[in-house]
Amino acid sequence: MTDLPSWGVAADSPTAEHYRIFGAREAAGSSATYEEWALGVADDPEMLALIDELPRAKRQANLVFAAMRVAGVPIAPWRNARRIAVDRWPDIRDIALTHATQTNEAARCAVLLPQLARLPGPLALLEVGASAGLCLHPDRYAYRYTADDGTVTSLDPPTPTEVVIDCRIENTAPPTHLPEVVWRGGIDLNPLDPADPDTLAWLDALVWPEHDDRRARLAAAARIAASDPAPIRGGDLNDLITDAAASAPRDATLVVFHTAVLAYLTPDDRERFRRTMAETDAVWLSNEGLGVFPEFERLVPSGERHRFILTVDGEPVALTHPHGRSYRAL
Repeated sequence: MTDLPSWGVAADSPTAEHYRIFGAREAAGSSATYEEWALGVADDPEMLALIDELPRAKRQANLVFAAMRVAGVPIAPWRNARRIAVDRWPDIRDIALTHATQTNEAARCAVLLPQLARLPGPLALLEVGASAGLCLHPDRYAYRYTADDGTVTSLDPPTPTEVVIDCRIENTAPPTHLPEVVWRGGIDLNPLDPADPDTLAWLDALVWPEHDDRRARLAAAARIAASDPAPIRGGDLNDLITDAAASAPRDATLVVFHTAVLAYLTPDDRERFRRTMAETDAVWLSNEGLGVFPEFERLVPSGERHRFILTVDGEPVALTHPHGRSYRAL
């Protein structure tokens, strides 16, 4: 290994490894900018030392890169972006410390819908880690599912919508109807207001640079959520889940769901939540990345480790794209 300057952070440190994996596995093929930035950080002792000033939970690439963009670091080759990031590190650090990766991707509804459409309605939806609540409106978005043979199935809500979600679906038939949703609620450590401009600016910064379709969808979905905001309780999901579930109407099928949330819990808290869900009458939809439930990692091919695993009541049913772009039934 090459000798390092006095910053004292090795290229094989946990932070370096996180950025290397993020660049090579998650950003590769999806964001050329973030792939280059992440791999650049992984081999940059000075940047690694700055990032390691942050608490461990604040060092993740999505958060740091979004904070860099809010602080004025341009979408540019790493050598140019790096110089500005170092100069503006105090601002970047403050933004990272006061914000969180509450990515609210409405397109994730497309990978939940094949399961939601199979449930007896009407539905009551309770999202943990709801952010601004954009995924609590799956019945108000339009969908275009492309099957293995190229056939496109379109689903449109009764009321015209600006949100149109494209999703490739494999190994199963696409859903044929939108669910009837009669109740919506959420839980989040820091509930966000979809009508607040500062909130939308931060959510926009969390969208990867090249993903213009996601950026446009975010704005349109936020307008829908702001027009009929779902109540989102602020606090720890394990502390609030039982009471929140009890507030749902009894004559509806309660669905508790989450995407990219449980990875932020400790293993003990994750197991506590799992036990709670096993003891409730709710249908539990979990859409999480590898590592949350290690027993399912064998289901993900080695070249697709970026995929999420969708489970229903703890049983794996599909591999999904983290941003809702594809659904592959197991």
